[in-house]
Amino acid sequence: MMRHPAEPRSQTPAAKGQTPTGRPPLQLVAAPQPAPSPGALQPAVERYLRHLKLERNMAGNTLTAYGRDLKRFVGYLDEQHGVDDVADVDRDLLHEYLADLHADGLQPRSIVRHLSTLRNFCAWLLDRGLVRDNPAALLNTPKWNPGLPEVLSRDEIERLLAVPGAGNERALRDTAMLQTLYATGLRVSELVHLTLHDLDLERGLLRCVGKGRKERLVPIGEVARAGLLTYLEFARPLLLRIGLRGKRGPQPQALFITSQCKAMTRQGFWKLVKRYASEAGIDKPISPHKLRHSFATHLLAGGADLRAVQALLGHADIGTTQIYTHVQRDRLREVYDRFHPRA
Repeated sequence: MMRHPAEPRSQTPAAKGQTPTGRPPLQLVAAPQPAPSPGALQPAVERYLRHLKLERNMAGNTLTAYGRDLKRFVGYLDEQHGVDDVADVDRDLLHEYLADLHADGLQPRSIVRHLSTLRNFCAWLLDRGLVRDNPAALLNTPKWNPGLPEVLSRDEIERLLAVPGAGNERALRDTAMLQTLYATGLRVSELVHLTLHDLDLERGLLRCVGKGRKERLVPIGEVARAGLLTYLEFARPLLLRIGLRGKRGPQPQALFITSQCKAMTRQGFWKLVKRYASEAGIDKPISPHKLRHSFATHLLAGGADLRAVQALLGHADIGTTQIYTHVQRDRLREVYDRFHPRA
């Protein structure tokens, strides 16, 4: 009787999810990443910038400047000292950072701005309990002599305001803008963001939204008021017709518009001011902001109170307004020479 060779034993297939040995397969799990420290510097900076934007309503340009200053500070600490925690930031590090800014050729004005950013940031860290004390609180402010703002004389102002004339709708608009800027001392960004609803021509006032979304009322003056009335009655409706060309749609609410029915931009108005200054024969460097400087300077030269000028300009700190008090020196000398018995 022949024997058949023994058949190999059939192996039971491995259960799903098991190796042939019956053991579950190895799972490769990524190592957990450590969570950022509660005092990690970069996340703290991001939280602080969100605080400035959402809770403090900080203006966009100022917020950008804060972000740029703090980015440079964080990069310096990381590259030069390997510091990435707020608890390790002390007064000596801040001193070294300011010295590094000076070595990089920054002007004292820029260093003061960086120091102001650091002071505010460190004060916020202290308020949030992320540091035990404010390392920037006792830092000395570098001494610097701010350059006095160059202004236009009254004769130059008159020549500049007379250039656009009243030849067409654009000339009427430009005249109204120049007169409004000099009559109110607005920042150019405040001027181009004015809407129809911001004017109260009956009372001779306008409402503007300045830095930090702070509102203020500013008197217009009779000359600027007349220019605005002419612009609103004749020039703006014509600019609307040119821009819309029979199209239907919502009309722009911006006060000063272009022939494309768009709000005048800062850059566009700056080019207009530069062109008109050249036509007026003004050789000084020119910008819309120079009319703001001239507004404040001429008010103080006429005897205006410094606090009143501060309110008109929308300065939060009167120290900012004091840069204009240099104009009073010549006037004081004139008054002394005229009225003092032993002058």
